[in-house]
Amino acid sequence: MTDDLQLQKLLVAINQLLAAKQKTNADHAKVEISMRKMLSNISHDLKTPLTVILGYTEMLNKDKAMSKEEQQILLEKVHVKTLEVMELIHKFFDLAKLESGDKAIEMTKVNMNEVCREKILSFYDLVTTKGFQVHIDIPERNIYALGNVEVLGRVLNNLISNAITYGDDGKTLGMTLRDDGTSVYIEVWDTGKGIDESHIDKVFERMYTLEDSRNRLYQGSGLGLTITKRLVEAMDGKIHLSSKPYKKTIFTVVLKKMLF
Repeated sequence: MTDDLQLQKLLVAINQLLAAKQKTNADHAKVEISMRKMLSNISHDLKTPLTVILGYTEMLNKDKAMSKEEQQILLEKVHVKTLEVMELIHKFFDLAKLESGDKAIEMTKVNMNEVCREKILSFYDLVTTKGFQVHIDIPERNIYALGNVEVLGRVLNNLISNAITYGDDGKTLGMTLRDDGTSVYIEVWDTGKGIDESHIDKVFERMYTLEDSRNRLYQGSGLGLTITKRLVEAMDGKIHLSSKPYKKTIFTVVLKKMLF
């Protein structure tokens, strides 16, 4: 009887090891596929502006009859495309730093009212020019969270920029700040075309892109929302997405509330 019990325990242990091995293999395969997709997406996103830059520089080099004004126009276009390439490279290295954990983020008590007001006001000229209606719901009483002002600023910049760009169909942008007993919630929302429900669970995955969706626009090479999520997680927070196309798409950042 004792031998049978020991044999059963051994079989259970072997099965557990096999299951763990299978999971490790599956995780490895998933990471490998993700990395291939990442390289493909980054190569594509780099190739497009670089091809344009090459075309412009060839025109500048070959067309000796080009006027100074025409040269200046092409040089400005080269400059814009070069900035696109630099932005993509910076995003890639930002994500690499975040995932390696090389740089610790200093956490402090943050006045969320001030940060939210400052960020939404920094977009005032842009939203006015684009004809957006803006809904701001920030309480008069101060709300404090554990976070980092610089990192939180980057998160809100990303989310507000995206809401303006991809919520353009609805022409409505909103920001809500609220809290409960333990957490602080910042909601950035718009009434644009949104993201289909079947893809909501995937939009924060590393290097996930969807060619025919809003996420392709958000992510580009698959870095944008991933970086935003990593920044929130670096502050021990969470980020959620809910979307009803042409009704309301909401990104919610959740941080730990500070009472004292």
